[in-house]
Amino acid sequence: MTETAESLFQSGVDRYQAGEEPDTLIPVFKEVCDRSPKNSSAWTCLAWLYLLADKPNAAYKAAQKAVKLHPQDPQARVNLSLAMLESGQKGVRSHVETAQQLMMVDSELSKEVKGSIEDGLQRKPDWKSLQRIKSWLLD
Repeated sequence: MTETAESLFQSGVDRYQAGEEPDTLIPVFKEVCDRSPKNSSAWTCLAWLYLLADKPNAAYKAAQKAVKLHPQDPQARVNLSLAMLESGQKGVRSHVETAQQLMMVDSELSKEVKGSIEDGLQRKPDWKSLQRIKSWLLD
């Protein structure tokens, strides 16, 4: 029996939360995105994994798709901003400001973004771009 995209996604999230390395999870989330190309959460996760694996160009493409599919997702905007910073692109501020506004409106989303920032800094303590985004969003 083949796994559904949804169960594959959940299993990937569970494995990530258990501490599995991003490089081993990227193929899982790529498959979820292939099977379910309109799943913005899968694209958001894939972008995050690419960022953790130091692949900003791939992260940028995945984050762009996530934002296009769900413009009101602050995590997708944060990922896009990070990918833009890491790959030296311009236009970061508007995405950070949008993420900030979305976080002000929804405290649950705000909590999730703060949690992912902390998670990112635990997994990659010297992540300068994430430290900058954190200071822009939370200070």
